[in-house]
Amino acid sequence: MDERQMHAVEIKAGVEAVWAEVTKLGLIHKPMFGTVLEAELRPGGRLLYRSQDGKRVIIIGEVLECDAPRRLVHTFRFTNLKDTPTRVEWTLDATPSGTRVTIVHSQFKDQQETYKGVLTSWPKILGDIAAVVETGDVPLGSRIRNALMNALMFMMPKSTLRENIDELKR
Repeated sequence: MDERQMHAVEIKAGVEAVWAEVTKLGLIHKPMFGTVLEAELRPGGRLLYRSQDGKRVIIIGEVLECDAPRRLVHTFRFTNLKDTPTRVEWTLDATPSGTRVTIVHSQFKDQQETYKGVLTSWPKILGDIAAVVETGDVPLGSRIRNALMNALMFMMPKSTLRENIDELKR
């Protein structure tokens, strides 16, 4: 299995506007499937994407690097899988027409489920980040997907319940 994925998008906006969307805290993060980002944006800080009501945690990680507004590196683990954490590197580079956002997701050893899950998700997420920054909203298909995910959150495995996530009990 390839241990590395790279995805990129060009966004017609400045680096700071894109960074603000990528690291938006405590509000619905439409590009990330309607979840809410909670994070301490400093090395060693906790990072998680949770349901809108706060009862479920979908992704958990630890911030490894944060160089605002250019680079964010963190670990990444789906809470519904037993996979060990992988690594996500966000890089934002100014271009003549805006910002190039590159995500390198790596350190997939035997995490086939995580690998498959993010392989198609990252391009959608990047496209939705571009849409939000450039137009103010995600496309209709993403809004429908997010509404369905939010409505069906109660069906997620018990391992995603906030109180069942050991990493949150520190």
